[in-house]
Amino acid sequence: MAGVKRFEDLEIWQLSRALCNDIFKLASNSKLMSDYKLYNQIHGSSGSVMDNIAEGFERNGNREFIQFLSISKASCGETRSQLYRVFDRGYCSELEFENLNTQSTVISKKIGAFINYLKKTDFKGSKFNIES
Repeated sequence: MAGVKRFEDLEIWQLSRALCNDIFKLASNSKLMSDYKLYNQIHGSSGSVMDNIAEGFERNGNREFIQFLSISKASCGETRSQLYRVFDRGYCSELEFENLNTQSTVISKKIGAFINYLKKTDFKGSKFNIES
C-alpha cells in the first residue's frame, strides 16, 4: 500500500469502475433507464463504490480510508440488492444478473480483505509521514 501513489492503481477501484460501467451498459441496452428511480439508485450506489474508495484514499490516513472503504463495501451490497430488483423486473437476463452479481461479490470480498490488511499494517498513511 505504501507504494501506491494513485487511487486509480488500486485493483478494487479498477474493479469498481468496471462494475459501474457494466451497469450503465446494461441500463443503456434495456428498459431499466425508463425505471428512473431504480436506475438512479443502482447508478448512484455503483458509482458510490468507486467514489468512496477514491475519496478515502485521498484522505491520506488509514483510519479515514478504512471508514470510506466500509462505506464503499456497503454501497457494493446495496448495488447487489438492487441487481435483484433489476433481474426480478426483467431488465436483464439471468446470465447478465449472475455476471454482475459475481462482480459485486468479488469486489465486496476484496474490499473486506483490504480493510483487514489496513487494520493490521504499521503504515498509517502518508499524512503521518514526518520528514527529517
